[in-house]
Parts: sequence; C-alpha cells; structure tokens
Amino acid sequence: MSAIAGIFHANGEPVSAEQSNGLIKAFQHYPADDIRTFHRQNVFFGCHAQWITPESIGEVLPYYDYERQLAITADAIIDNREELFDRLHVDRALRKIIPDSQLILLAYHKWGEDVPAHLMGDFAFMIWDEKERKLFGARDFSGSRSLYFYNDQSRLAFSTTIAPLFTLPYIEKNLNEEWLAEFLVIPNMVEAVDMSSTVYHSINQVPPSNSITIKKGRVSLSRYCTFGSVKRLKLKSKEEYAEAFRDVFQKAVTDRIRTHGEVGAHLSGGLDSGSVVSFAAKELKKEKKRLHTFSYIPEDTFSDWTPKYYMPDERPFIKETVDHAGNISDQYLNFEGESSLSEVDDFLELMEMPYKFFENSFWLKGINETAHQQGIKVLLNGARGNHSISWGSWNLNMEYYASLLKKVRWLKLNRELGRYRKRFHTGKSNLLPVITKRAFPAISQLFNKEEGYESQISKLIHPSLAKRTNVIEKMKEYDAGISGGDVGSLTEYRNSYFQKPHVWNKSGVVGTKLSLRYALWDRDPTNDLNVIKFCLSLPEELYVQNGMERSFIRGATKHILPEKVRLNHHIRGIQGADTIHRMTSNWKGFIKEIQDLCKDSMVSEILNIDVINRALTKMGGHPRPEMIFEEEFKIITRSLIVSRFIKRLNRKEVKM
Repeated sequence: MSAIAGIFHANGEPVSAEQSNGLIKAFQHYPADDIRTFHRQNVFFGCHAQWITPESIGEVLPYYDYERQLAITADAIIDNREELFDRLHVDRALRKIIPDSQLILLAYHKWGEDVPAHLMGDFAFMIWDEKERKLFGARDFSGSRSLYFYNDQSRLAFSTTIAPLFTLPYIEKNLNEEWLAEFLVIPNMVEAVDMSSTVYHSINQVPPSNSITIKKGRVSLSRYCTFGSVKRLKLKSKEEYAEAFRDVFQKAVTDRIRTHGEVGAHLSGGLDSGSVVSFAAKELKKEKKRLHTFSYIPEDTFSDWTPKYYMPDERPFIKETVDHAGNISDQYLNFEGESSLSEVDDFLELMEMPYKFFENSFWLKGINETAHQQGIKVLLNGARGNHSISWGSWNLNMEYYASLLKKVRWLKLNRELGRYRKRFHTGKSNLLPVITKRAFPAISQLFNKEEGYESQISKLIHPSLAKRTNVIEKMKEYDAGISGGDVGSLTEYRNSYFQKPHVWNKSGVVGTKLSLRYALWDRDPTNDLNVIKFCLSLPEELYVQNGMERSFIRGATKHILPEKVRLNHHIRGIQGADTIHRMTSNWKGFIKEIQDLCKDSMVSEILNIDVINRALTKMGGHPRPEMIFEEEFKIITRSLIVSRFIKRLNRKEVKM
C-alpha cells in the first residue's frame, strides 16, 4: 500500500535531513494519500502511503511503538489477520482498527526474526529494533512487493523502487554485467536467476521468500519459506477433493477483495481468470458491491489470421462467464492506436530495467490506467493459475499415460486412452508412439541421435560478455526449465518450480511498480500460499482424469463456470495476436532502429550483432502477423529494449 524507504548508519553517524528528504521526494511522481517520516539520529524511515484496505485509512506510517521500542515502515496487506489476532491474543474490540503494519510489529515482538513465516499476504517491510540496535525486514514468499537496498561497511539504504537510492551521493549508477548476461541468455520470461542482484552493480534486492538483518554493520539474507515435500492429501472421492478446493480458494479470493474502494479483475475467456472472477463476484454480492472486469481485445481493424484453434478476441467466452456469474460490470478495451513499440520508453522508466513482456506491455498498462480512473483499489488476476489451480496440459496427460505403461497398468491405460481419443477425436495409434517414447526415453534415444534444440535467443549475448561473466556455465547449474530445454518429468518440474525464487520475481516487480503509479493493488488468489500447497497435495491422476486436460479445475468449477468455458478443450485465447498489426504504421522506423543499433559501438559490445542481422534477414522487409510466434521477432524486440536501456544509461553518464 506504500512506497517505503530508509537509511541506517551502522557507525552511529546522524542521517542528514538533505539525504532523507531527497529519498522520499523521489516518490513524488506517484499519487499518495499521506507522506510521513521517522527520524532517530542514525535511522531514517519514510513512507509514501496509498490507502487500499479499510484499516489503512489514516494509518500512521512509519509507526513507532514506544512501549516496545520498535519502529516499522511497511508496504503490506496481511491476509491472515484473524489467525494472527487470535495467536497474539489481541482484544476483539481493537481488531477492526489495527492496521497491517502494527499487526506485523506485534507479530515481530512475539516471534522475532521468524515473523515472516507466520504472515500470509503481500508484503515488504523494515523494522528498527531499538533495543537490539538492528534492522530487520522481509519480502513475502513470492516477492509480490519489491524491496531494493544498498550497503557498504557503515551504511544501508533501502527503497521500494530503485531510483530514490540514486539520490544519495555515495551510490553510483553502474551497470551490472552479470545480471544483464543472465537476462540475455535466458530465453523465457525469467529476467535473472541471481535474485539478490539487479541490473545495477551497486543495488541489491531482498529475494522473494527472504528476510534481511542488519546488525553491527553486517548484512545477512535468510530464506524463511521453502515448500519442501508437501504431504499427499487423501480423501474419499473426487467431489470431496473439489469441495475442499472450493473452500480453500474461496477464502483466498475473499481475503484479496478487502478494500475501501472498488474491486476489479482481469478477465479472459479461460479457466484461471474465470474462476477468480466467479468466486469474487459471488462474495462481493454479499457486500453489495459489483465486480468490474477488464478484458483486452484487438483493434477493430484487426483481421484474424490465426489458426482456428486460437481466439484473439475472447468475447464469446468472456460474456459466457460474465452472464453465468452475475454481479459483474464488464468492459472490453482495445486501446485503439496504442502499441507495444510506443510504450518501450515509458515501460523502461517504470520498470527501471530491461523487460521481456514486449507484446503485453501496452494493454497491461492500459488496464491499470483505466481501472485507476474508475476508483479500483484491488485488481484481481489469475496469473499463477497454470502452475496451481489449472495445472495440467497435453504433456502432463502423456506423462501420466507413460507412467501407467511403465507400471504395466494396461487396463487403466486403455480406458484413459479411450476417453482421450473420444474427447480429442484422435486414434490410439497416434498416441502410443508418444507415450512409449516418454515411458522409455533411453530406448527412444538409440533410434534418434539428433542434437537437441538450442534457442537462438540465448545467443543474443555477445560472446565476449558471455565469457567475461561465465554465464553459460552458470546457467547449467539451474534446471532445464530456465534454459528452455527438456524439463523432464512435469510433476517434478512443478514441484521444483515453487522452490526457485527467480520464477516469482518478475510478477512482483511489474505489479509493484504499476500499482504505485496507479494507486491500486494487483492481487492473485491463484498465488495464495495455501492454494498452492493444496494443489501440490493433490494426487496426480486428478489432473488428467477422463482423458481431460486440466481436469481437476474443470471438475471443481462445475456449476461455477459456464459449460462453454469449463469444457472448452479445442479453442485457446491468444493475447497479442494484433501486435504486428499495431506496429505496421511504424514498421520502417522500427527496422531502421534495429539496423542503427547494430552500428552502435556500445551496444555491439553487449549484443551479438550477427544474430540480430540474421534475424532481420529471416524476418524479411515487410511485417507479417505470424511473426509474433517467431523467435526472430523476440530477438529483435529484446535487442531494441536492451539497446534503449543502455542508451538511457549512457545519457546519464553511467559507468559500464
């Protein structure tokens, strides 16, 4: 709910008013409901507050507890308030008025540095423990809120965003080559795997699931949340599993609509956002509030070029969900005249670093801006759903069938294949070779000696930069899901996915910075810790039953989602299909910029110009709508984003 910042001098030297004022003043381009500071000689805290929850209205932040001699500044919404109040024995008369920041402070007083493990919600905070003469802070398990810091032998400064830290005269804005190298070689949306680093060498971040302690001049990071081995849930029937899920998920949704303002939601035609919206609309009706949904659609002049199994305009499915759920005010936004290309500079300013979601940038910003204008304070989404509530895909079905083959469970395999064949109108003869290959990969490899696929995007880095940073060897230490190769067992991949903080970070960075600009909070019930643990506890076969992909969520939302959406197996929504269409009027300028960056001496020391030129040649001279699926387009757009970022730094005389 806030942008927070602070300075701590471990050597006892007073924090100057000039430096502390400059730190908070750097947030002034964000809207604020209140701005306050706390100053104690060598400690300074500041808060640029945005009030989202009912309890946050009039909240004093930073807050100093004179009895306990603790100070806090926090960017937080805590969801398990009632549980914490019970465990802390807080008087019921006070529970409605105690804000989340003071609740964190009470919890810290009881549990000390173990406090983050007891908190549910989205948070980043810093506490000054005057008795212990130490700073302690944390970021929530998935990094939903960002927290950056600088430290040297005698000082530490922290901030929700990076820019304020550069107002301090002793912090240099120098490029971190190791971070940039990771950004360039990772082909998917992960920006880097070293979660304590940032694009600037002098600035670090508290990773997701980590706490930070500063005492006697020593800074230490500690991971407090790991999923470990989740105990398998054993219930009597599919309906019992579905009922248990609905209880857990409803609570996650209900916790996230706590606001004094209006509630909005992203809505596509799929299962994840449809489930979030359906549960939220039902709960809001009890509060006599309507849910406002925002759906991105293509421009009116767009001509659908995609294969028949894709749907760029998802309105037929979205309207089914809206009508079925009820209590929804639905809006369809095409952002006429806007494009991903026109938003690059603004998104670099917002993100403070290069980014990879080029195709989605303009409509993400547009929906947040529209929601802000309509008084939305909480904007729901289902972004983590693919790995939690709607886990399952063609690949997972094939993996499950392969496991039945290996266990010689032929009767069950035959039954499942029969159901799959009827649902997808295919023959068993088409499926058996795929299943056999997955069940017995060693045998398959004897007959297939072809080299594995290697992403050209990973070659975008200049060889000398790759060698200096040793980034290729470093990436080999991480799972194949980062490199873009075979992920092996999908079940093992998903379990491993939730152990790695680098898969979370991007969402938190984007969400935090958009929320500060538009004074609303992006919240995802599919990313709820209890929801994730519940989904991980389910028997694998629940995700692939009856020849159905994503079978568990389809079964659990019976009567909640409309049948057209719930049982849709053949049509997939695709956002950004009109990306090239929107860029057409500026295409020549776009290509010229890429050609010019290939001649830039500074950029050519970072990017592999040969790879860029080959991509340009393969793309051809004219825009084609299907380029959105091609690797060459990603190479070109990432080159453009990195080049513009480097040029922005160069204009500000940044050390390389």
